[in-house]
Amino acid sequence: MQLGLERVLLVPVAQAPHREIEGDPGAEERFAMCAEAVAGDQRLEVSRIEIDRGGPSYTVDTLRALHADHPEDELHLILGADQAAALGSWREPEEVLRLAAVAVAERRGVARSDLLERVSSIPGSGDRIAFFDMPRVDISASLLRRRAAEGKPLRYLLPAAVAARVASERLYA
Repeated sequence: MQLGLERVLLVPVAQAPHREIEGDPGAEERFAMCAEAVAGDQRLEVSRIEIDRGGPSYTVDTLRALHADHPEDELHLILGADQAAALGSWREPEEVLRLAAVAVAERRGVARSDLLERVSSIPGSGDRIAFFDMPRVDISASLLRRRAAEGKPLRYLLPAAVAARVASERLYA
């Protein structure tokens, strides 16, 4: 593995602090979809850390809690380039970088050089941000929500169990 990670922890947001998602089915439903998506893969795990804490979910608070629970672990925050480019506007971005290395997957429309320039003003960003290669899948959450709302199929865009759950529960419709 490029990043050398032992496991990847998915953390569904309890309450997004900067935006409201139209038709959001709620944190419990998002947790259930994540659990279905990773079922059977021992390398992936879903955490309730933000849901159980409640209130707005700030990455820095989650990283602090993870570090407190597992101080021996080296944390990596995996982000798409679009989110990584906005890191400077996050709550306590310097602390985010102190607590975790940021592993960035490329996204269409965000060049590596542009992203590095945008985060260069954050102290410590120089050696805490790294890119990793993976097949680019330009499927956004907003695209999936829009397709679900329009009653369009999600087959092949989501794990089969998650697509079936979205359809049967009429999530985002």
